[in-house]
Amino acid sequence: MQNGKQVTSGIVLRSTDTKETDQILTVLTPDRGKIAVIARGARRKNSPLAASCQLLTYSEMTIYQRGNWYYLSEASTIELFDGVRQDFVLLSLASYFAELTEALTESENPSPEVLSLLLNALYALGTQQKDPQLVKPAFELRLMALSGFEPLADGCAICGKPEPERPMLDVTQGIVHCAGCKQMGGLSLPLSSGALAAMRHVIYGNPKRLYSFSLDKLPLYQLDHASEAFIATQLERSFRTLDYYKSIRMEH
Repeated sequence: MQNGKQVTSGIVLRSTDTKETDQILTVLTPDRGKIAVIARGARRKNSPLAASCQLLTYSEMTIYQRGNWYYLSEASTIELFDGVRQDFVLLSLASYFAELTEALTESENPSPEVLSLLLNALYALGTQQKDPQLVKPAFELRLMALSGFEPLADGCAICGKPEPERPMLDVTQGIVHCAGCKQMGGLSLPLSSGALAAMRHVIYGNPKRLYSFSLDKLPLYQLDHASEAFIATQLERSFRTLDYYKSIRMEH
C-alpha cells in the first residue's frame, strides 16, 4: 500500500496502557506472527480504534512500521466474541489462552495455525458452548504440539507397545509409557485409556474436529491435570491468568 501501510488481520493477546491515551498491543497475526503495535489515542473518548484494541478482539488492521515498532492506523473489528465476554468464567479462561499463546509464539514468525487454533477455541467456548473443561486441555495440548513441545503419545516410548498398559504421561520427558515401564527421574501422571485416546485425537487428529470428543469426569480430569503439569514442567513457569481462572471457577 501507499505510504508503507499494510493490511493484516490479528487478535489482541495483551493490551497495555501507556502515556495519557495510547495503548501498546501484543497482536497475533497470520503473516507476521506476534507483533507489538502502538495504538495512538486509542483511549480517547470516541476513538475509532478503541473497540479493536480490547483483549481478544479479532480485527482487520492497517499498520505501518517505524523502526522496531508497528503503529495502528485504522482498524475494523471482525469478531468480538461476545459469548465469551458476557461470561466471567469463560473470559478468564480465554485470557489464559491469550497469555499461553503469547508465551509460546515468537515475534515476527508467521503463525497461521496458532491463530486459527485460538480463534476456534474462542468460537467453541462462546458460540458452540462447548464444555470449558474439555476445550481447555485440548487447546493446551494442541498449542504445545504446534509450538514444538509435542508429547510422544502413539505408544509406549519405552517398550514400544501400541497400547500401553495402564498408560502414564511423563511430563518431564514428554512421553507416554506403560505404568510398569516407568523410568527413573521423571514425573509421570496416570491416563485412562479414554484420556490417552483423547490426547491422541487432540495431538494427531484433524484440527477442524479438535473438540469433537467426549470424556467422563475422571478421564477428563486426568487429561486436564496431565496437560497442566506438562505445560508447567516444559515451560518452567506458571500463569497468573490460569490461577485466576481456577479460583473463580471454584466459586461458580
